[in-house]
Amino acid sequence: MEFEAYLRLKKIDPQTFSTLDPDRYAEWKSLFVTMHPESFTAQKKFLVNEIRRRYHLKEDVSKPQ
Repeated sequence: MEFEAYLRLKKIDPQTFSTLDPDRYAEWKSLFVTMHPESFTAQKKFLVNEIRRRYHLKEDVSKPQ
């Protein structure tokens, strides 16, 4: 899974995140490629929620009906 796809799945706008917090974005991206997505979520659980509130993805990512 790509990091940007993971962020969209977590309802985080990757473009806004990378623009407004480039250091954390780069750190997370480099860490993400070294571990399973579920392990990354477990490690960053509370931080993911904080980032989601800051950089919430505006588009609907639900599955087509």
